[in-house]
Amino acid sequence: MTNFIPVFPLGIVVYPGESVNLHIFEPRYKQLINECYTESKPFGIPTVINNKLNEMGTLVRITEMVNTYENGEMDIKTQGVLVFRTLEMIRSIPDKLFSGAIVNYPENIEGPGKPELMQKVVKAIRELHRMLNIEKDFHKPDEELTSYDVAHHAGLSLEEEYELLGLFREEQRQEYLKRHLGKVLPVIAEMEILKERVKLNGHFKNLSSFKFED
Repeated sequence: MTNFIPVFPLGIVVYPGESVNLHIFEPRYKQLINECYTESKPFGIPTVINNKLNEMGTLVRITEMVNTYENGEMDIKTQGVLVFRTLEMIRSIPDKLFSGAIVNYPENIEGPGKPELMQKVVKAIRELHRMLNIEKDFHKPDEELTSYDVAHHAGLSLEEEYELLGLFREEQRQEYLKRHLGKVLPVIAEMEILKERVKLNGHFKNLSSFKFED
């Protein structure tokens, strides 16, 4: 399916099913949000990386208008719906301040993927959080978590989050996260050892002496 959508480019990656809170303050996006909210229509968030607009993004819907301020600024809640690919940017729309795009929606197989692989990914993420003294509540039982639920909590860079957005099978996304965590966890472990060494330096040490054999 191909269609036209209004777009709100941002330096973030939004995944299907994800909830994102936004504060709207620019005139063009105040107009976009007002129109989408009034007409109950979605808009697209294409990802901006290093000041470059990328072709992939996520269609989102407004789930709640939380606050409207006297100056027209707004706090809104949105939820990711579908990953899209931009076919053509429409920078100027008659009578509109915002831009749009002609997009299509690649077939995206979400499903369970490989449950045993996902369990390994979740276990690795929890180990990462333990090392970093972070507590996260995913608001789902571990066995129901998907790659989209945990991707933002695996220590990916924005570029890596965008790469994951371009993977259209759940097992591919699970493998991507597994490889990433396999690289990151040993680095964090080394940092933990280094921190302990630094802490010990300068302290009185209770050490056993080396015994020479007679």
